[in-house]
Amino acid sequence: MTSEPAAATRPRNRKQLIVEAAGRAFSERGYHAASMEEIAAAVGITAAALYRHFPNKYALFTECANVMADRLVAALDAVPADAPADEVLRPLARVTVAHRESGGLYRWEARYLDRADRRVLSAKFAQVVARVTDVVQPSPDADLRAVAALGAIGSITMHHTSIAHHRAENLLTESALRLATATTTAPAPSVALPTQPVPRTRRAQILAAAVPLFERDGFATVTNARIAEAVGLVPSALYRHFPNKAEILAAACLQAAGLLSQAVEQNLHGTAGAEALPVLAATYVAYSFEHTALTNVAAAELGGLPAALQRPLNLAQREHIAVWEQQLRLARPDLDAHQARVLVHAGFGAVVETGRRLRWEDTPDHRAAVTGFLLSALGL
Repeated sequence: MTSEPAAATRPRNRKQLIVEAAGRAFSERGYHAASMEEIAAAVGITAAALYRHFPNKYALFTECANVMADRLVAALDAVPADAPADEVLRPLARVTVAHRESGGLYRWEARYLDRADRRVLSAKFAQVVARVTDVVQPSPDADLRAVAALGAIGSITMHHTSIAHHRAENLLTESALRLATATTTAPAPSVALPTQPVPRTRRAQILAAAVPLFERDGFATVTNARIAEAVGLVPSALYRHFPNKAEILAAACLQAAGLLSQAVEQNLHGTAGAEALPVLAATYVAYSFEHTALTNVAAAELGGLPAALQRPLNLAQREHIAVWEQQLRLARPDLDAHQARVLVHAGFGAVVETGRRLRWEDTPDHRAAVTGFLLSALGL
């Protein structure tokens, strides 16, 4: 006598599995590029089954955007009110590292939420920032230091450096703690950036016009017709220069990577030892302030580009990180290569979040402060 196969049972945590898979997809590929079909396939269900839990992609995205904020708030709620800074920052690092594959989507993709949902999410993160601000070393820029500390912790969601969870947690907690408790900032060294050429060719004009549109309205919503209109072309003429707008974004990012590489080489020339990292930091901060639109677009949109277009951009980023890694390990021989890369990204995270908090208002004081945050994140 043969027994009939057991009926498939629905896991009780299916909704949680869907949210985790969706968070990974949205973080990796962006809101518009990720599809409900691929999210369903990642969970091992049909799209129809997915729609029984979430009526549409926006509803699922809203849930994902709030999940990480809720986790951070819950982690802080479990910490005693009088806990010192390290006991406040460590749970935040632990939660973020545990969910690094899905935890970063709120940093850029939340702009696709409608106004009411964005206000709800912003209120949750304001609660987290306020709690961290309470344990920051008292200073006029305590709020900014809290944002820098959270930027360092959140950076782990924006790269794929392989590192054990407990090591990442320790590194990020220590980095955030330095940002929260440092009281002095050394003057930033003077650096120069290469002059960006005036866009005289039609191709260069297209790149110059497209990036601000991508930043303001989002890559997915900007049409080729709008880009063409911005440079005085008919849409069909655009295709003589670029086959599609993904090629425009990739070309703009490669151009910017070349400018950054040139700036690093120019400013590091003749420096050695302890001078190198402050110069690197000041160069990166100057670049971030002067190329804000492209920096924001690249961070938000590159994950959605086709793999063939991402490869040269990833290579350029790895080459840039390698310069930092080499100099940081010379200054801190206690670090291995993986730890150094995690800390470099933590510094970049502090730059991005404090720059955004300052609305990228480009002043010498702001550049000096952000440069100091980057160096503090590295442990210098």
